[in-house]
Amino acid sequence: MALLEVLTLPDKRLRQRAHDVEGIDESTRTLLSDMLETMYATDGIGLAAIQIGVPKRIAVIDIGEKRFQDKPFKMINPEIIWTSDEKQITPDGCLSVPEQYAETLRPRALKAQFRDENDVLQKIEAEGLLAACIHHEIDHLNGVLFVDHLSPLKRQILVQRAIKLRGRGK
Repeated sequence: MALLEVLTLPDKRLRQRAHDVEGIDESTRTLLSDMLETMYATDGIGLAAIQIGVPKRIAVIDIGEKRFQDKPFKMINPEIIWTSDEKQITPDGCLSVPEQYAETLRPRALKAQFRDENDVLQKIEAEGLLAACIHHEIDHLNGVLFVDHLSPLKRQILVQRAIKLRGRGK
């Protein structure tokens, strides 16, 4: 396994739309393991492949709540198939927008489907933090960052702070 570099703003690759994975092989499984190792090493709860410069529809999530899962999600070609009309305000942050946090409005619940590392179709119903995290990671795969859910002024402030921190080597 290997630690991977996480892209940060203003890297334009973060705005790319990721491509579907065609066939799951050992290189895909290695990428998933490396992404998990990177996510854990950076204290994240989710990581999309686009954040490490790989424009593939792959994401990993581990929110650490045993009531939802007993192992991390390794999602290939994830898609949201339903969202609740009810919304929730959730604290949001991102490894690609370092040390910046804001409250965002996301669906309270959702249903998603994805392929696992064995190419088996999985479906999940999620609410609360897990729903927010799945929504956040799938946003990444579509070139959307959490700051895009904020007002223009708030977005500008957070992006400028993140870029300034990056310039200081943090």
